[in-house]
Amino acid sequence: MTYQEYLENSRPLMGKYCKSCPVCNGKACGNHVPGPGAKGTGTVAIHNYDAWQKIYVNMDTLTPGDAVDPSLSIFGKEFKYPVFAGPVGAVNLHYGDSLNDNSYNEILVKGCKEAGIAAFTGDGVNPQIMEIATNLIRENEGIGVPTIKPWDEQTYDEKLKLAIESGSFAIAMDIDAAGLPFLKGRIPPAGRKSVEELKRIIDKTPVPFIVKGVMTVEGALKAKEAGASAIVVSNHGGRVLDGTPATAEVLEEIAKAVDGSMKILVDGGIRTGLDIFKAIALGADAVIIARPFVNMVYGGGEDAIKALVEKLGSELIDTMEMCGAKTLADITRDKVRC
Repeated sequence: MTYQEYLENSRPLMGKYCKSCPVCNGKACGNHVPGPGAKGTGTVAIHNYDAWQKIYVNMDTLTPGDAVDPSLSIFGKEFKYPVFAGPVGAVNLHYGDSLNDNSYNEILVKGCKEAGIAAFTGDGVNPQIMEIATNLIRENEGIGVPTIKPWDEQTYDEKLKLAIESGSFAIAMDIDAAGLPFLKGRIPPAGRKSVEELKRIIDKTPVPFIVKGVMTVEGALKAKEAGASAIVVSNHGGRVLDGTPATAEVLEEIAKAVDGSMKILVDGGIRTGLDIFKAIALGADAVIIARPFVNMVYGGGEDAIKALVEKLGSELIDTMEMCGAKTLADITRDKVRC
C-alpha cells in the first residue's frame, strides 16, 4: 500500500478534529486543542507549514551522475535518512481512542527502527508512559529518544534512571512544554528552567542531551552554556504559545550563532523530502516530523511508517540529485533561496 492509501485508512480512526488531510498544514484542525491544532488563533501551525513553501531550491543538473547518499550519522548512530519521528502525547485525547500512548509508542518505536530512523517518545503525568516507552526503546536496541518533560529535578531523576536503563543513544527535554496546561502550577514547580538548573540536569545525564523548544539565538546560546549536545528549533507546533515566528524563519540565524558547536534539529510544518532539503541547507543536521507519523500509526502501523519514511527519503534523494548534492554535507546555503 502507498502512503496515500494508509492516510485514507486512518480517517475513520481519527477523532473529530484530525481529518487526515492530504497535506497536514494545520488549516482543518485550526485552534482545536484538545485535538492536533495550535493554541489561540491556531495560526502558528499554519505559518510553520507556509514558511517552508516560501523557500526555493536551486536546480543544478550539470553535476556528476553519481548515486547520492542521504544517510545521517549522529551521536555514534547511523540512520537511513536525516529524519526522526516526533514525540506525541495523549493520542487518545487529541487523535483517536483506538490507541493510547503506550500502544502508539509500541508501534512507533519498532516501526521507525525497522524503517531505518528513530522515534522520539513522549511523556506525561502517568508514570507508566515513560516506563513503557523506555522498555520499548530497550527492546529495540536503544534506537529511540525518550523525551522527558521539564519536571522538577527529583522527578527528572526518576525518569532519567528509566531512560538510562533503556540504552537510548540520547535523551531529550522539551523545554517548550512549559506552556502546557498540565505543567502549570505543579508542586514542586515544573516548566521553565534557568541555565543553572538545566546545567545540573545535563551534568547528571550520561548520554547526549537534546534541548527541544529553542526559538531564538539567545536560547540556543543558553542551551550551549548549559552543556546541551543538540537543540531542536521548535515552537511545539504552535501548541504552547500563539504569535511565534515559524521555525523556518529563525533556523538560519540560530545555526549561524551556534556555528557547529551543537547538533541542530528542527520541526514544525516539515512535510516532504523537499522541505528536509531546505532545512538542511539552512543549517539543520536533521528534522523531526510528528503529526504525519500519527496518521501512519493509526492507518497501517509499522508498514505505514515505512511507507512514509520511504516517501520522504525518495523525495529527498530526488531533490539532492536535481540540485547537485551527493551527501548531506553538500546541501549548503547556496542550494536554496528565500
